[in-house]
Amino acid sequence: MAVMNKYRFTAVLVLLSGLALGYFDALHLVNPDSLLAKPFKFGLDLLGGVHLVYEADVSAITPIEIENSMEGLRDVIEQRVNLFGVTEPVVQIEQKGIMKAVEAREHRLIVELPGVTDTNQAIKMIGETPFLEFRLENPNIKITEDTLVNEAYIPSGLDGRFLEKSTLEFDGTTMQPQISLVFNKEGGDLFATITRANIDKTLAIFLDGLPISTPVIREEIVSGKAQISGQFTPQEAKTLVQRLNSGALPIPIKLISQQAIGPTLGESVMLKGINAGLYGILAVMIFLLFWYRFPGLIASLALGIYIVLMLALFKAIPITITAAGIIGFVMSVGMAVDANILIFERMKEELDEGKPLNAALKEGFDRAWPSIRDSNVSSLITGVILFWLGTSMVQGFALTFSIGILVSMFTAITVTKSFLLALGLKGEGKATKFLFGSGLK
Repeated sequence: MAVMNKYRFTAVLVLLSGLALGYFDALHLVNPDSLLAKPFKFGLDLLGGVHLVYEADVSAITPIEIENSMEGLRDVIEQRVNLFGVTEPVVQIEQKGIMKAVEAREHRLIVELPGVTDTNQAIKMIGETPFLEFRLENPNIKITEDTLVNEAYIPSGLDGRFLEKSTLEFDGTTMQPQISLVFNKEGGDLFATITRANIDKTLAIFLDGLPISTPVIREEIVSGKAQISGQFTPQEAKTLVQRLNSGALPIPIKLISQQAIGPTLGESVMLKGINAGLYGILAVMIFLLFWYRFPGLIASLALGIYIVLMLALFKAIPITITAAGIIGFVMSVGMAVDANILIFERMKEELDEGKPLNAALKEGFDRAWPSIRDSNVSSLITGVILFWLGTSMVQGFALTFSIGILVSMFTAITVTKSFLLALGLKGEGKATKFLFGSGLK
């Protein structure tokens, strides 16, 4: 009796949890203002946007520095994308030729910008690198009104590489926008050395090769800070601050692929994927009910628990749902059903040998477990390899497929078993034999 109560408690707990998870899945539609309301995160192929692939030139970098340089590249691009205001951008590193030496591999950067429709603007925003530098007066040139500014100043060695951050401020008297620069430790020391040796000389500030400010050094500056006070509008100054804070790319990149996906096409793909999943799940449930009758009904209920649990994980992790991910999800549904079929077939064999129903249920689960474990582990290994070696599209499939396998093992063994054993069915009557029969028997 105590064992029976345990299964009944577990079944009720699982059922209530399933209802709570189902409410959580739909909360962003029912009550979007709730603190727990969180919409699903859709990928570029479903939402529409821009997909860019860059190849990084690592020829000038030692093999031991490549990984850090690629991570730095990703961080800079992420910072630029975030300044652009893109919702849920994806910036990730990809390697081609995994079996080759590190320096011989193709190192790529994948950038996905959902909702962005202007491809050219996106490319410009990502690839644009402001070059900030400070130049000193050239002692070999006599400065006159006809002297070109580019000729009258020479590089000081201080440039945007040493910039830690820039901020937009306004002059307290004129209310004109000005930009404050803060250098890192190395840059601050260099700035102090330059200002100490060049008092009463001009230290011009150049951006992208053009002078934007030509202040005169009045004293040594040891704070590691400087100001740009050119003729900026507030919007120009704000844009410049954003560009300076985005930093220079640590390694050169070259755009090798671009693709724009319209929102209408993305919506069409999403609807087709959802419909395919719904029809597939409905067909599976009908088959379970027809072929396995009452256990099929329980398996269908467990399948519903599986679906709401998977959707809740998609939200909680969160997982970006792509067309390939939907395929992986639907395939994992098949894996969940496959586990139930193994259990029910074993159960039927036990019943055919004349064992009582309750004993046949337990034996069916126990004897089917090794087959379920081995088949799912082999599929999980495949999913892990696909995620490790695959492209971003393949990784989306592999991730949902692998998570689906793990969740399906839980629902097939724990949920289905708890529901069946919680009923405490006994007897060898015709009704029981019919309900637990299978096929055309």
